[in-house]
Amino acid sequence: MVKEIQPKDSTREAAYKLWMKAPNPMVTFFKTLDVTNLIKLSNKSHMKFNMLLVYCIGKAAVNVKEFYILPVGDKLMQYDTIAVNTIVKNKAGEISSCDILYVEDLDVFNEQYLKYTNQVAENCQDRDLSNDSMVIGTSAILDTEIDGAVGMNSGIFNNPFIIWGRYKKKWFRYYLTLSFQFHHTQMDGAHAGRFLENLQKDIKSLRIKAANKDQTVRDKGDTKWNI
Repeated sequence: MVKEIQPKDSTREAAYKLWMKAPNPMVTFFKTLDVTNLIKLSNKSHMKFNMLLVYCIGKAAVNVKEFYILPVGDKLMQYDTIAVNTIVKNKAGEISSCDILYVEDLDVFNEQYLKYTNQVAENCQDRDLSNDSMVIGTSAILDTEIDGAVGMNSGIFNNPFIIWGRYKKKWFRYYLTLSFQFHHTQMDGAHAGRFLENLQKDIKSLRIKAANKDQTVRDKGDTKWNI
């Protein structure tokens, strides 16, 4: 559910006045994460690394209340739920966008991820949940290692956005550098920093209840098009 709220009735009133009309209200942070645990879990459980990372992004975001408010046009909108977007290579060889609603149960989230990324890949149609959920955009640039990326300020989409490339191995650890872009009306640097700290903690603490649980459930929607 989404509803319009008045800036004066929110904690973002001052930020709204300062940044809604700014020429470039977007801020970008860069952070290198230790993703060793996700690599190990992915290898052990055969769950996709990208799915595990997207899940952790949602898990980190739901504990920062500013994620539930988003400037849309000249309005301030409040959401009840958060979704994470992933980009999928479709069967036409192009890319499609797929929004996945965040749910705390990893098994359920994994099933949703496989089902809907496969669906989007096969029908080449985007899955958009932005009318109901605050969507965090993501883009995985798997062709190269990158040190960071700065998104554009379109003036249309103000959603937070995360970009990453290939992870890097150093000794026995794996690291991933990502960029996190957000609208300053939505959150301040401290909130963004808290989210990134949450993300690192959630990546390190993530556990899978049964690494060898029913493989057929995971493979049901798993095609070569899935990330």
